[in-house]
Amino acid sequence: MRDFAARMDVGLGKAIAHFWKARGAQLKKQGRKTGQKDAGNRAAVTGGKHGDGFIALLTAVVREAGLTDAEIFVTKKTLPCYFRPSKDWDLIVKAGGDLVAVIEVKAHVGSFGNNFNNRVEEALGSATDFWASYRESTFKPSGRPWLGYLMMLEEAPGSTRGCKRRVVDHYPMREEFQEISYARRYEIFCERLVRDRMYDATCLVMSNSETGRKGSFHEPNVELSFVNFATSLFGRAAAFAKARK
Repeated sequence: MRDFAARMDVGLGKAIAHFWKARGAQLKKQGRKTGQKDAGNRAAVTGGKHGDGFIALLTAVVREAGLTDAEIFVTKKTLPCYFRPSKDWDLIVKAGGDLVAVIEVKAHVGSFGNNFNNRVEEALGSATDFWASYRESTFKPSGRPWLGYLMMLEEAPGSTRGCKRRVVDHYPMREEFQEISYARRYEIFCERLVRDRMYDATCLVMSNSETGRKGSFHEPNVELSFVNFATSLFGRAAAFAKARK
């Protein structure tokens, strides 16, 4: 298992480096043909592909688990929903007619105050819709799939410094959210996604735009480490492979 953990750390470093390099390339490329760039960081978001390193690493985890007949979808990755017609995920794993695993990979770079709530609402809504779909036999004859959420958060002053104490309308804000950073808010959020069984595993990894291009990263919470995330996915795929023999 130590070897697995070491390989996951190396692979994650490469995925982080790819993220920042691809993101930088997208910012430069955006607008060359039209002469007009997207505002702020949106150019890197609309360009896509910056998460490919994470997807490739997670794909390798599934293969290593022994699920030899797995179909891994990174392009045709739309699933039907219950509260809306459909949703695009980042990685879908199927074996035969069974839905084995579904993964969402997100990144948050800059605009922390503006976009934190959006990321939270997206993740909560996606999970709620996914499990409602499963409950209503949308994925039949599949057994219970594995659902994962990975967040790559920029390590920057805006994400790591504490926020001012707030007074909100009507009722007091929960004390654990007072005067903490957006990074800590993400920790709490990702922990609760798992403990409330909305996701089978979550991962929070942080990296800054300078050292990240060399593969440097920081994991603020061991419970949310990539090794734990990959181990959970590996276990689900391995158990599924064993059951099919």
